[in-house]
Amino acid sequence: MKQLFEQTPKSFPENLPRFTFEGRIVLVLSPYETSRACRLLERQKIIGIDTETRPKFTKGPMNKPALLQVATHNICFLFRINKKPLHPSLIKVMADPDIIKVGLSLKDDIAALNRINNFEPKGWIDLQDEVKRIGVKDQGLQRLFANLFHMRISKAKQRSNWEADVLTEAQQVYAATDAYACLLLYEEIKKLQQTKDYEIIELPQEDNIKTKP
Repeated sequence: MKQLFEQTPKSFPENLPRFTFEGRIVLVLSPYETSRACRLLERQKIIGIDTETRPKFTKGPMNKPALLQVATHNICFLFRINKKPLHPSLIKVMADPDIIKVGLSLKDDIAALNRINNFEPKGWIDLQDEVKRIGVKDQGLQRLFANLFHMRISKAKQRSNWEADVLTEAQQVYAATDAYACLLLYEEIKKLQQTKDYEIIELPQEDNIKTKP
């Protein structure tokens, strides 16, 4: 039986083995490449989705998303969306109710994508809603993945420059890992919902623990 924290301790992921996406990573730059990638995505039943945005350190409107990453089990497409509007073939995938698109905090991602092109999202499932159904309160990707798989996702590149002319290999792996992790989490959560082969471990809240004098 799988044991899950109701809420994963902050320090729990620190010493776990690191998890990274080991499939093929494809940077998508041109309309032709986008159409070709979307033809493959249209054949998928479930895909993992995430976005990356260049961090902003001053007041004012947030930057538009610079990268949309979409993962299957074997390949992750990195769409560089900060320079051009969303391609019609990509919008078609985003609005297809028959393609399940899973991610975290999707309300924010959808709102950000709609600042580039307005579209009606269909088939989107937020893991923050799904995980509540198995009694887990984790909302962030790193702790949730550590809880379900006992592996660590590095967030070292989260605040890097996603609008750089050339994305480093480390950035590409980071982005692909986040999207793929969402796909794995969804599949694991659905499996646990069906099998009921898990138990929830409740720990005292760290802030409430008092040491004896």
